[in-house]
Amino acid sequence: MAIHQMLRRSLSAGKRSSSKGNDVPKGHFAVYVGEGEKRRFVIPVSFLNEPSFQDLLCQAEEEFGFDHPMGGLTIPCSEEVFIDLTSRLSRT
Repeated sequence: MAIHQMLRRSLSAGKRSSSKGNDVPKGHFAVYVGEGEKRRFVIPVSFLNEPSFQDLLCQAEEEFGFDHPMGGLTIPCSEEVFIDLTSRLSRT
């Protein structure tokens, strides 16, 4: 599945460039979010099971393919939309 390939590639790229300050806890992954300047978020892998999060990943695939300019998974939406979505997912 394309989403899992995208995540796997993003995670392996993150491991290569990881430094002490950029470590991601087990069970989480980093994404870059924003329409202009990108901000890094570390979120639980469990979000991958959520249809609304999968929609965001499909948008990222359409916009960036598998070439992520930030070196990690980049999600093309505003921080406000992303924070709202992840807040709702965290409550479920």
